[in-house]
Amino acid sequence: MPSKVESVESFRERARAFIRANLRPASQKAAASLTRSDRADEEELAEVAREREVQRMFFDAGLAGVCVPAEYGGQGLTPAHQRALNAELRGYEYPTRAQVPTFTPCLSVLLEFGTEEQKLQHVPAILKGEELWMQFLSEPSCGSDVAGAITTATRDGDDWLLNGSKVWTTGAWWSDWGLCLARTNWAAAKHSGLAVFVFPIRSAGIEVQRIEMLNGSKEFCQEYLTDLRVPDSDRVGGVDMGWTVGSRWMFYERMGRNSPYVTMPEGTIRAGVGGAAMHAIAAAAGRLDDARGKELIGEAQTLHIVGEALKRRVGQGIVTRTLSDQSSAIPRLYAGLAESRRSTIAFELAGSAGAAWIDDDGALAEWGNYFLMRQAASIGGGTTEMAANVIAERVLNMPREPTLDRELPFRDVPRSRNKSSQ
Repeated sequence: MPSKVESVESFRERARAFIRANLRPASQKAAASLTRSDRADEEELAEVAREREVQRMFFDAGLAGVCVPAEYGGQGLTPAHQRALNAELRGYEYPTRAQVPTFTPCLSVLLEFGTEEQKLQHVPAILKGEELWMQFLSEPSCGSDVAGAITTATRDGDDWLLNGSKVWTTGAWWSDWGLCLARTNWAAAKHSGLAVFVFPIRSAGIEVQRIEMLNGSKEFCQEYLTDLRVPDSDRVGGVDMGWTVGSRWMFYERMGRNSPYVTMPEGTIRAGVGGAAMHAIAAAAGRLDDARGKELIGEAQTLHIVGEALKRRVGQGIVTRTLSDQSSAIPRLYAGLAESRRSTIAFELAGSAGAAWIDDDGALAEWGNYFLMRQAASIGGGTTEMAANVIAERVLNMPREPTLDRELPFRDVPRSRNKSSQ
């Protein structure tokens, strides 16, 4: 007889007791952004270590991997249980860096396409905070067209040799494992000759270089792979079948924080510009009684409320199969546009301190950097342009844009002279 599934209310009470007894109150500074420019490397590494510790605490308390099958160390429960945990986490610390992209898309891809050996090796380690994962997906030469990857995987006996470069990998310098899309067959069509591999980021053959952004952050990285040797046992999915994995990978990436695998306080806003932050900015700027200030705060809060409702509606539709799984592009598109707008609102509320600030400006400081970086919300996690294409073509069934290279061998697809080819 199968054991009785724990009720949502019982789970909620257990989660609440654990959180109140073990977790620290959330730090507004830590929650603001993972790409802050004022964080020293030593400070960030200490934060990473603390988040690993918290993730292990979740695991030991039976709260890690709420929707992950029990045979891989998870709880085997439902999205309703995960939502209950997320609701109870409001106002408390949580392992931010262990969520995206570690739990989704990386863990999601492993659960769907990994071998039994791969799942047994990696999923429990992820749930315990022992492995933080990054997706090695974007490349300098192909932008949002991830199927145009030219990082090459060449068979060498029981191994593969990977050569190429990946870019915009947030936090690769402190992470452990990478999930990588590479080209295995240049004679096959663009979407056919691909495969997915996993490997330790600190392997011989990988050089990680950090990229300084305009706000001074060095969180984004570029990786150079030179004869990186990966055993065939670390291939995920079939040879030349990488787009079968890749298309689902994109689905999980678009889900992002909406994934049932992700533990994140209910109502979390990635850019740190939620209602409390807006109120604090307006108060510091003396604009709480200003008509325009009230209008801006209301707009920001409305964007948040609508976004939360949209996520619930689309998530429920996908679970009940009343919506295509490609509908995950809808909240992705909305989130990118809404987060950019909220950053602009925060900048406007801050007034002159948005353009120039000092440390003593408190709640008014740093919003100029958020404003300058606001477009990142429309790029990371798949661009809003790509999300709009998915909605048009795969949700609304509008005609696809004509493509002249879909059936060509990839080696014959025209590329600019400064891009490598085989």
